[in-house]
Amino acid sequence: MKIVLLGSGNVATQLAKALKAVGEEVVQVYSPNLNHAQFLANLIETKAVSDLNDLEQNADLYIISVKDDAIAAVARSLKNVNGLVVHTSGTTDINTLSSLVKNAGVFYPLQTFSKGKEISFVNIPLCIEAGNEDQLTVLTNLASKLSAKVYPLDGEKRKVLHLAAVFACNFPNHLYTLANEILNQNDLDFEIIRPLIAETADKVMSNLPENVQTGPAVRADENTLNKHMSMLTSMPGLQNIYQTLSDSIKLTLK
Repeated sequence: MKIVLLGSGNVATQLAKALKAVGEEVVQVYSPNLNHAQFLANLIETKAVSDLNDLEQNADLYIISVKDDAIAAVARSLKNVNGLVVHTSGTTDINTLSSLVKNAGVFYPLQTFSKGKEISFVNIPLCIEAGNEDQLTVLTNLASKLSAKVYPLDGEKRKVLHLAAVFACNFPNHLYTLANEILNQNDLDFEIIRPLIAETADKVMSNLPENVQTGPAVRADENTLNKHMSMLTSMPGLQNIYQTLSDSIKLTLK
């Protein structure tokens, strides 16, 4: 399959390397920044372009992996291609593409990506959607070469999944940042709590999270809760977060 990859960010970088690893032919990498396109193209030994007018017109698949608000603008440059055009967004509806291109689909990997961290796609859920059964088969076959977890999902289900992912990934990571701020202010190293974070994550791999919740809110330990709130008096933002999350834990366990 001849593939054009439009984007050079975290998702595009990891997806490009994964496609090459399973023997797919990425014939071009596009980015409006030629240096970015060239860097990724060099990684997978292909061509880089920075002008949408220079895109290969006869590819089988075009993967748009850019910021959500840029998807439509990039898709307009593909209105005359016959290949299947997909985006990698969790929240963008397939209609954003189908209103602009002949053949539209979705190829959404549910994972947090960074350019510098190698990651295997084998266990990454790939959520796919297409305009008809033939196109869905094409995406299923490709996704199955990359991952053992392939899920055909419509736009509404994908949006719910993305929302849940923000709660499960983005918010906890931000809380790690806040925890690090508290530690730094008291001359403590984040390294001390890494084992705690790892154990918490490991538990939910085999249990429902509500069944392994720990902490003062679970125990209804009002004395500790009040002490913590007092310690956060000089940080009202963190105090509000602490109160909101503690209240939420109590409600969940009722």
